[in-house]
Amino acid sequence: MTSSDDALHASESPYRAAGSLAGRTILLSGGSRGIGLAIALRAARDGANIVLLAKTGEPHPKLAGTVYTAARELEAAGGQALPLVGDVRRDEDVAGAVAAAVDRFGGIDVVVNNASAIDLSTTDAVDMKKYDLMQDINVRGTFLLSKLALPALRASGQGHILTLSPPLNLHPSWAGKHLAYTMAKYGMSLTTLGLAEELKADGIRVNSLWPCTLIDTAAIRNMPHGDTMVLAARGPQIMADAAHAVLTGSNLAAGAPPSGNFYTDEQVLAAAGVTDFRPYSLGAPEDRLVPDIFL
Repeated sequence: MTSSDDALHASESPYRAAGSLAGRTILLSGGSRGIGLAIALRAARDGANIVLLAKTGEPHPKLAGTVYTAARELEAAGGQALPLVGDVRRDEDVAGAVAAAVDRFGGIDVVVNNASAIDLSTTDAVDMKKYDLMQDINVRGTFLLSKLALPALRASGQGHILTLSPPLNLHPSWAGKHLAYTMAKYGMSLTTLGLAEELKADGIRVNSLWPCTLIDTAAIRNMPHGDTMVLAARGPQIMADAAHAVLTGSNLAAGAPPSGNFYTDEQVLAAAGVTDFRPYSLGAPEDRLVPDIFL
């Protein structure tokens, strides 16, 4: 089952877009399933061009979907898609994806740093290979993709980097629960903080987005007791709608800063006029949804 099987149809979503991504070119990491694919599908319905950089080129025994099946879904939804098998940990793969996006679509308007690895082990228990994996994908991959796309984003005139990472909540509890993962996710958020300041004069917006509740993804389902956990989750469409609102500016109140924000999905969608979040849930009452970490 892919994320799009669970996603709301556009007519059922409580989000009513005030802007469009038609004709915009989006380079997204890790979009063959889950939240990344949901974000890409929402953009595709506008008629966006989407370049998917993901590792899954062949069917995986435990994970549904490949970069090629995702591309077919995007084209069926109304967008143009360029599927690329690659790894954000490899400099040449990321450089190749940037070059391919510019060659195929003439530029890049949006980078979505979606690729991420998760391991909530304590320090005693975490395997250092998993530690390295999280640092390489989450932190280095986000930094690298953002860095190499900067010339194209500057040329766009409306460049935007959106990273799926949490607010920098420095309460000790979040470091104490799962230090290795916290450092990796906060590294992504520091990239947002730093680039937003560094790129002010370039007109490139840089923001982060994070869900208020657990989101039903393959990564969560593959965790211990994951099938039970997702019963109290929301579907990935809430993040897709929130990302669309951020990328089209639909969430910005008058005078609000366009860059350097750490948004939550509910915050963004409430600003865009959503008052009822129940359609995004998978069946559990709102008061029984599992809150996400770092909030």
